[in-house]
Amino acid sequence: MTEATPFDLPEDDLFGPDNLPYGLFTTPDAPQDRRIGVRYGACVLDAGAAATALGSGHAELLRQPLLNPLMAAGRPVWEPVRAELRRWLTDPAHRDTVRPHLHPLSEVTLHLPFEVADYVDFYASEHHASNVGRIFRPDGDPLTPNWKHLPIGYHGRAGTVVVSGTPVVRPHGQRKPPAEPAPLFGPSERLDIEAEVGFVVGRPSALGTPVGRESFREHVFGVCLLNDWSARDLQAWEYVPLGPFLGKSFATSVSPWITPLDALETARTAPPARDLPLLPYLDDAGEQDGYDIRITVRRNGEKIAEPPFSAMYWTAAQQLAHMTVNGASLRTGDLFASGTVSGPEPDQLGCLLELTAGKGPYLADGDEISLTAWAPGPQGRRIGLGEVTGLIHPAG
Repeated sequence: MTEATPFDLPEDDLFGPDNLPYGLFTTPDAPQDRRIGVRYGACVLDAGAAATALGSGHAELLRQPLLNPLMAAGRPVWEPVRAELRRWLTDPAHRDTVRPHLHPLSEVTLHLPFEVADYVDFYASEHHASNVGRIFRPDGDPLTPNWKHLPIGYHGRAGTVVVSGTPVVRPHGQRKPPAEPAPLFGPSERLDIEAEVGFVVGRPSALGTPVGRESFREHVFGVCLLNDWSARDLQAWEYVPLGPFLGKSFATSVSPWITPLDALETARTAPPARDLPLLPYLDDAGEQDGYDIRITVRRNGEKIAEPPFSAMYWTAAQQLAHMTVNGASLRTGDLFASGTVSGPEPDQLGCLLELTAGKGPYLADGDEISLTAWAPGPQGRRIGLGEVTGLIHPAG
């Protein structure tokens, strides 16, 4: 490794100074000592150790064993901490101090970076909802009557949100094939993926106080890729009348890296045109609340889809407004996901259900799924989102 390698990154590095995502890591010599890390190229900066060495007033927050205290501190702290990190990694005057606290990414273990409080998953892609509707209701309207009036979602299971690389064990449950008079019990035979984007809440809100769409940036700390694993046969049998349950609650994989919202400022874009008027709390006319994030889905290393997040009908700001409009409170560590990201083209579909028109094949034991993504950054550069992978293990 040359003298300049850890600091002087190529212009096209997806994890350069415009990005600086947060994670949690351990080193082989201290496997129980979880530390906040910031990814920089192929290295991880021990943020707490660097902050202490440089006399930062934020050292205590950055020495915590998870991101939740930093997330709870809110934007008045997020912005100066990010500015400090950028300065430490780019100003040559700090190199001698910072260098001992940079670890090669290949030599650390990454962990779930925050304690998940609640988990909500939405259904925000019109292309996905229409495709699924045509599969399940071929003789009816693909979209339900409420779909263009509110962001539809379900409350998932926070305890089974896992970090990228965690094995995904094929779940058991009830399924009822059309030809069977009664349900069967056993391993899912229609295990699927859902390529999604997750949003992580930092600053909480008070019970009984809705959070408006315009306050999105004050509460949401950052963004990550997310795979909402789905057992379609279990889901099809159980979801009437209350929606998804065991068909989705067995595992949800997230990236070990949380990209700050500020890193995606250049990627903000207008959402698709609305063809029905929205109620005032959801009305985003003239706003750029969407994000231009380009996702790639690979199965066993082979690219199978490139879903565009910019095509999502409902934005994350609208989702946040809707899930609090009844007075529900936000907690630090709340995670809400976009729902399957799908575009209008055949190679832009974010799940196997759509890619195979419901016919399969679905995931086999031993299959590995990976999600990667990038977004436009300043001056033509790209911002990378941390990869999400999951290997399918046989049912226990």
